[in-house]
Amino acid sequence: MTDLLARPLVQLFLGVFALLAVATLTGRFLARRAGGGADSAATLANLGERITSWWAIVAILAAAFALGPGATILLFALVSFWCLREFTSLTPTPVSDHYAVAAAFYLFLPLQYLLLWDDWYGLFAIAIPVYGFLLLPLIAVLSGETRDFLPRIAKVQWALMLAVYCASHAPALLLLDVPGAPAGNFGLLAFLLLVAQGSDVLQYVFGKTLGRRRIAPRVSPNKTWEGFLAGGATATLLGGALSWLTPFGFAQALAMALAVVLAGFAGGLVLSAVKRSLGAKDWGSMVEGHGGMLDRMDSLAFAAPVFFHLTRYFFTA
Repeated sequence: MTDLLARPLVQLFLGVFALLAVATLTGRFLARRAGGGADSAATLANLGERITSWWAIVAILAAAFALGPGATILLFALVSFWCLREFTSLTPTPVSDHYAVAAAFYLFLPLQYLLLWDDWYGLFAIAIPVYGFLLLPLIAVLSGETRDFLPRIAKVQWALMLAVYCASHAPALLLLDVPGAPAGNFGLLAFLLLVAQGSDVLQYVFGKTLGRRRIAPRVSPNKTWEGFLAGGATATLLGGALSWLTPFGFAQALAMALAVVLAGFAGGLVLSAVKRSLGAKDWGSMVEGHGGMLDRMDSLAFAAPVFFHLTRYFFTA
């Protein structure tokens, strides 16, 4: 164990668990008082499943934080593995590309997180976008199959970039030398996770309660302007309220949170388009009420690199 669960993080997790308790009780109260409408019942049931899943997610994160950087990096490596699995399962590859897919799983995924664990930022930053980008097509072309070669290999490259490279920038926050962070680097990671996931939840809630005008009906019918604006604004204010975890002042925390909200929304929209193009509603069914792991990580995959590089540029020593 480490001293990572110092007072700020203890307070944070106690607050989150208290919020989940309130959400659980509220959900049960609403379920008892709900009318007979099928849509209302389905929405409340889905909300209950999501809250139940969040109990498990927050408990796992708290345990990883308490065990230290190694456990947290391992947790995100497992998350990346599962996201990569979901992406490649939904976008099946021919036999000729199986070696390229195997290289993504068993070479570049562990390499990325080993570089993170070893604090080798220089290679961590380029291993996948440079060497993975060049090596995966070479492995695939050795099979001799040229039919649809570009879209085939692009799927593998896209899966690796999204599920591994982009997602790994969340635990990469633990590498940064950021002075003046009251909760240490784990406070930065907590800030990112809470704002990104909080934005998703708040946009969902406001979309269900206030949503009228859809942003992109053919891409994501559930995303509305009302949900995006109200949920995004509330998540940005949440970021400002969490400034005590970070080296950011209140205004800086608002700006960083807004960047996370906008990048996360872009991730959700883009990944929805990918799913629709494949004729799928969800990436999987691993997380009850949420779909697959990648359904939970789509916004974070876009937001993590943005937040990491903004923090590295403006706030590192």
